[in-house]
Amino acid sequence: MKVVQNKKNNVFISHYWKDDDKVQQLKKRLADKGYSIRNYSMDSTKHTRKRRPSDEVIRRFLRIQVNWSGTFICLLGPKTHTRKWVNYEIEQAHKLGKKIVGIYTHGNNEKVELPQNFKKYGGPTIGWNSLDKLADIMNDKEFPLENPGGLPSLPIHKKPAVKCSA
Repeated sequence: MKVVQNKKNNVFISHYWKDDDKVQQLKKRLADKGYSIRNYSMDSTKHTRKRRPSDEVIRRFLRIQVNWSGTFICLLGPKTHTRKWVNYEIEQAHKLGKKIVGIYTHGNNEKVELPQNFKKYGGPTIGWNSLDKLADIMNDKEFPLENPGGLPSLPIHKKPAVKCSA
């Protein structure tokens, strides 16, 4: 993988809040590989819980943060599919035309359920140990889907057959 030094990659890392430690691990691993990541999602390095804002304030904040990102990364863990805000973030990324990439969290097996909106709008998925492939995805190179183990996977979306008439 060719890494461009001093190039900022604006990303939004969508995740289940109990997987925040994995967000920190991902950011460290990316930095170790030469990425300069600016993460626009909410994680433990950015906030303290004093009081919970309204859903409308959260929606507005998330829209702005997703809009600032170039690539939308969804950490795919065992409970990610149950989180309403993860599905909302994926939908916003889709509406804003962002690259949507799924990264399976370390130690997952083949039974990780994808969030509903990732099934609708998601792009390539890679395993936790396949971060070298993220550069290709971020640089718009074609990339096959992977399962959590890093092996080729079937497409998430079914492409309808289209007949062209002459």
